[in-house]
Amino acid sequence: MSSIGRWIGALLGLIFFGFFGAVIGYFLGYIYDFVSTKQSSGTVNISQRGSFISYLMALTAAVLKSDHIVKKIELDVVKQFLLSNFGEQDTLKALQILKDYLDNGTPIDEVCYKIKHSMTTPLKLQILHYLYQLGNADGALNAQELGVIENIAIKIGLSYADNNSIKNMFIVQTDSAYEILGVSKNSSDDEIKKAYRDMAKKYHPDKVNTMGEDVKNAAKEKFQKVNQAYDAIRKERNMK
Repeated sequence: MSSIGRWIGALLGLIFFGFFGAVIGYFLGYIYDFVSTKQSSGTVNISQRGSFISYLMALTAAVLKSDHIVKKIELDVVKQFLLSNFGEQDTLKALQILKDYLDNGTPIDEVCYKIKHSMTTPLKLQILHYLYQLGNADGALNAQELGVIENIAIKIGLSYADNNSIKNMFIVQTDSAYEILGVSKNSSDDEIKKAYRDMAKKYHPDKVNTMGEDVKNAAKEKFQKVNQAYDAIRKERNMK
């Protein structure tokens, strides 16, 4: 089977957006070359954009159905995210895909496997952030939502530390600042400084500068949370 699409995508991404653009271009080309999805009417080839939206709606359906109640405020979060990143026409298509998943079930293991093996860590982190934002739409993440999201995080290949960091951006606990940086209260000042530098690189908005506005805004929010956590710890410890 031809693989030319992925290399053309990588080359165009490199030319216009640098190294990260090349990674995204390669992924989109990969989807173009290889990804197909089976529906009730048979086997249907879908575009790279359609693939990403389909994956995202599958994960969205899993979170929405976790507590057996689909709330309007949650659907508003989904719609706003889609409109900001994909436009009105694709949003209508995505909402129909979401409805199908809600009505007929979600192939969550298959979707997570595809995401794990075809997406970069920054994109996975953005997806996880979106899912936590969705679960927290009503102001609280319940146990069922947390269980589903944490399971997704594992299945798409994110570490416990990655999941815990993003989760603590939405659940305020006594040690949330330390959890966001992936350290403990017993960590030394030097360890905390190193963890902050590592997190600042991982969550820097430039990692997703080729994505839609909501994704970029979410990246900025995560980056801000990391800075706020570090500032809180510095203040607590009187660190310079």
